[in-house]
Amino acid sequence: MIKIILAEDQVLVSGALVALLKLEGDIDVLGQAKNGKEALEMCQRLQPDVVITDIEMPLMTGLELAAEIAELKLASKVIVLTTFARAGYLRRAMASGVRGYMLKDAPAEDLAKAIRTVYAGGRAIAPELALESWGGQQDPLTERERQVLRLAGTGSSSAEIAKLMHLSEGTVRNYLSESISKLQAKNRVEAYRLARDEGWL
Repeated sequence: MIKIILAEDQVLVSGALVALLKLEGDIDVLGQAKNGKEALEMCQRLQPDVVITDIEMPLMTGLELAAEIAELKLASKVIVLTTFARAGYLRRAMASGVRGYMLKDAPAEDLAKAIRTVYAGGRAIAPELALESWGGQQDPLTERERQVLRLAGTGSSSAEIAKLMHLSEGTVRNYLSESISKLQAKNRVEAYRLARDEGWL
């Protein structure tokens, strides 16, 4: 039996996925988490074989969850299940140790197949994304620039970002300036939008 945990902040989607996976005789859903932090705690406690996670969730994103699982050397393998069909997200997911990347509009049998493939030690990537990931622009942002830009995109001021990240305002302004320059954007709002659209945030 393949033991899995599902991390998805939308209750309706989570419920539908559990109902579909329960139809598979060899898959057992151990639990559902509403955010990445909850999922990480479940992974440590329940030790699932596979974690299926969305990317954008409160408290901890799916990619941060995957990176934490790798950092803690937990045995759980991660499959991202998302609406984001962007090569930038796929590249970041792979860099975070993700073993599978599937899209939410894929047929249910494709997800079950992906779970079995990843459980057996393979990789499962949505075919339309596998091709796209070979092309496209490389992510120019550093992890710090990404964090600062993500906060700027929520409307936080430089002072607020500095406080949250324990940095000086000058350092925050430098990170934002560097991001704007790298993305050839007019301002922080445009830089955030460009980076988000590419899947770099």
